Amino acid sequence: MLLGKVAGTVVADQKDEKLIGMKLLLVQQVDLEGKATGSYVVAVDSVGAGEGEMVLCAAGSSARQTPLTENKPVDTVIMAIVDTWEVRGDVKYQKYAEVN
Repeated sequence: MLLGKVAGTVVADQKDEKLIGMKLLLVQQVDLEGKATGSYVVAVDSVGAGEGEMVLCAAGSSARQTPLTENKPVDTVIMAIVDTWEVRGDVKYQKYAEVN
């Protein structure tokens, strides 16, 4: 799994029929401090994430384990919206509060 921040959307009118109706989001990976790493992935959104939200993604064969993506040509899926994370007892991110 990887942590990322939703950076935008991807629209593709012409796509495999198994992807019709799926929302595609551009996710930038972040490190444990929440800083962008520079790497981006396109992920299918299975949880209703929006731009600017921190998310948890699964990749590879694990991306095809959600009800939405089962047996679909998907390599990365957003499967959680992050509320908080901490590292060694220090809160690094909270969705609804600023963290120093």
